[in-house]
Amino acid sequence: MKKLIFSAIVGVASLGVFAQDVHFSSMDFSPLTLNPAMAGANYDLQANVNYRTQWNSVATPFQTIAASADMRLNSNKRNTSGHLAAGINFFNDRAGQERITTNNVNISLAYHLKMNQNNTIGLGIYSGFGQRSFDPNGGMWGSQYNGMNYDAELPSGETFNNASFSMFDAGAGLVYTYSEGESRMRSNDGLRINAGFAAYHVNRPDYSFISDGAEQLYMRFSAFANASIGIGSTNMSLEPAIYTQFQGPALEILMGTDYRILINEGSKRTGNVKRTSIAIGGFYRNQDAVVARISMSYDGLTGGFAYDFNVSSLTVVSKARGGAEFFLRWTMENPFSATRARI
Repeated sequence: MKKLIFSAIVGVASLGVFAQDVHFSSMDFSPLTLNPAMAGANYDLQANVNYRTQWNSVATPFQTIAASADMRLNSNKRNTSGHLAAGINFFNDRAGQERITTNNVNISLAYHLKMNQNNTIGLGIYSGFGQRSFDPNGGMWGSQYNGMNYDAELPSGETFNNASFSMFDAGAGLVYTYSEGESRMRSNDGLRINAGFAAYHVNRPDYSFISDGAEQLYMRFSAFANASIGIGSTNMSLEPAIYTQFQGPALEILMGTDYRILINEGSKRTGNVKRTSIAIGGFYRNQDAVVARISMSYDGLTGGFAYDFNVSSLTVVSKARGGAEFFLRWTMENPFSATRARI
C-alpha cells in the first residue's frame, strides 16, 4: 500500500502543472545543464556522460541519461583577448510507471574575455529543442478503483490532447573563472575558482499534455560557485562547492566538498607517468538528501559514483534509499593545435 501511494504521488507530480527540470547530484559533471557559459570555461575540450536512477526501492525508477561536449575554438592562437567556445548538451529522462519521457538537445555558444593572466569572464547562450511524451495506458487512475481494489480493465476516464509534443528552448548565463596555472599546481598550492549565474527557459515554452498554453515551463535560475584549493606541501586539496537552483516554487541548494588526494603527480617531461588522484566527498541537498561521492582521475579521464541517502519526509517509504549516479569526464588540449594531450 505504501508503494502504491508513493507511486501515485510521483506519478501525479510527473504530470503536474508545474514541471521541474532534471537534476544531478554531481552537477559539476554536467556543466551545460548548470550554465551555458561553462562551454570552454576550464578546458580546451571536454566530454561528459551522466547516468542517474532514483526511487528504485519504492516505485518504477526515474532514469536520466545525459551527455555533453564543449570545445574552445581558438585556444591555439596566442595573445588573444579571449576565446570562443561551443558545446552541445543532450539528456533523456524517463519518469514513473507512465513512462513520461523527455528528450532535449541544446547548442551552446560562449565567449570568455581574458581580464588578465588569471581572470576571465564569459557570456554564454543556448538554444535547442525538447520533446516530451508519455504512455496514457501505463498509469493507475482513481477511476480504475472498483471499490475493492485496482482493476486495469476499467476505463481511466482521462483525456489528453497530446501524448507527445515538441518545444523550443533558450537561455543565457555568465561565468567568472580564476586560475593560478599549472606552475603553482605542481607545488600543490594553486587555486581555481568558478562562479556563475544562468537563466534557462527564458521563452517559457508550453509544457502541457492537456491543452495548449495550459502549462508553461517555469524559468530556471542557476547560481553556483566551486573551487579547487591546493594545500601546499601536501598531496591533498579541497574542492568545496555550492549550487542553487530556483524554478517556480521549487528551491534546491546543494553544498559540500570533495577531499582530493594526489596519488601520482605525473611526468611533465616525458608524459610516461600519468597524473593520478582520488577524491571522496560529501554533500547535502536541502530537505532532501545527503550525498556521498567518490571519483578517480587518471590523466584526462575522471570517473565516479554518487549516492543519495534520502532524508526527506519520504523516508517512511524510501527507507533512506534515494538515487544512484554514475559520471565520466574526458578532457584534453585542443586537438587541432600542435600541443600534446594535457596531463
